[in-house]
Amino acid sequence: MNGYHPRVPPPRDPAAEARKIPRADHLLAAAGRAGWTDRLGHAPIMEAVRATLDGLRAEVLGGSPCPPVAEVEARLLDRLASGARGSLRRVVNATGVVIHTNLGRAPLSRASILAMQEAGGYSNLEFDLPSGDRGDRYGHAAAALCRLTGAEAAVVVNNCASAVLLALSALCERLPARRAEASLPVVEAGAAGRPEVLVSRGQLVEIGGGFRVPDVLRRSGADLVEVGTTNRTYPADFLGALSPRSRIVLSVHRSNFRIEGFVHDATLAELCDLGRKAGVWVVDDVGSGALFPTAPFGLGDEPTVAERVSAGADVVCFSGDKLLGGPQCGVLAGRREAIDLCRRHPLLRALRVDKVTLAGLIATLAHHERGEALREIPVWRAIAWSPDELLARATAWNEALALPGAEVLPSLSAVGGGTLPGVTLPTFVLGLPPGDADAIAARLRAADPPVVARIEGGRVLLDPRTVLPGEDAAVLAAVRGAVSWPTD
Repeated sequence: MNGYHPRVPPPRDPAAEARKIPRADHLLAAAGRAGWTDRLGHAPIMEAVRATLDGLRAEVLGGSPCPPVAEVEARLLDRLASGARGSLRRVVNATGVVIHTNLGRAPLSRASILAMQEAGGYSNLEFDLPSGDRGDRYGHAAAALCRLTGAEAAVVVNNCASAVLLALSALCERLPARRAEASLPVVEAGAAGRPEVLVSRGQLVEIGGGFRVPDVLRRSGADLVEVGTTNRTYPADFLGALSPRSRIVLSVHRSNFRIEGFVHDATLAELCDLGRKAGVWVVDDVGSGALFPTAPFGLGDEPTVAERVSAGADVVCFSGDKLLGGPQCGVLAGRREAIDLCRRHPLLRALRVDKVTLAGLIATLAHHERGEALREIPVWRAIAWSPDELLARATAWNEALALPGAEVLPSLSAVGGGTLPGVTLPTFVLGLPPGDADAIAARLRAADPPVVARIEGGRVLLDPRTVLPGEDAAVLAAVRGAVSWPTD
């Protein structure tokens, strides 16, 4: 039967296509002509060449044609440009989550950043300038911490979990001096067996990354004694759980979840009274490290560190980032006897912070002491934004973009960072036009700098609460590159 029979191209020969792949030395030369050899050095370029060729070889052997040499060179140069930016990059946080764990938690104030830069060179970290003798690295931040919290002494480690671990490890080894005056004859120094730490069942929390309070206790060498029930725990429950091996009563703030309804917790003041009478330590993990009341900002009554110290805890552990607003670190503040034991414990050397972190923390504490936290600390500046200010900022974005289908919408921001669970703040967001929200969000993240947004109801939202001053232009540029404008 006569008819038209389209010509079918012969099957592509993968081996023949593979022979078209350019040699490694050709790509190395292309990188050199583009100036990458001087910028990056030979090893990173060779690694990029191998990765480019490996990817290309897999494509060709899978049946794809080998692209022109110019396209292969372009792939390599794109890979080098991406690698030159580094894997740890500045991003614009447009999610509205103020303390975003995945985005580095608390952004630092300008003064903190400058202090950290200055401390990057030589410093008097452990050098006493007047005497010329060895100095104390832990003394640099201690005075300000004591003034702000009312503590007798303080020491800084690398995060709050480390602070709790150090307190448990150090204090389980020795009873407090007040043991001699204890009125409850239930604790005997040198009792056989591992020391015990008493914790309410309702406070056996897990924080981010699967890090659990029982795990911290095991690492400290102590046995966990669960007290009371999940929802209701009384001082009498702690009293009944004391034994000759009891060393610490631990209070853990439930900073990343809530228990509501038929609930009761022994107060920290009640636990401190029990600790004094029994002659055991009281350690309080307060978590987020608020240094002033949070209720005026719509955040509820988050306990302040000063309140916990005043209640009588021997050691209060809290974060240097989160609500304090500084670099990531952990602080132990409280009675001098307890803090001195922590300072002398061998574990402290493994948990200590470096000069740069200390410098950033000291500068952040200075903002608090000068009463300028709301103006200078980015976390508090973001929390303090009023709805009217946020509406004006989102509206300005919308007007500057003039993007059909975009609109300003009321919404809610979160504090985040395992802090203040369930607490939200009213905000206004710029909702981008409906479409493929995942694809739009991915293109925003591919911008330079990357812009991280949130998706709600299948729509990309940009929250001005967490966009730092000076970053508005970056948001607008990223949106223009991520969203298709309708054509006439």
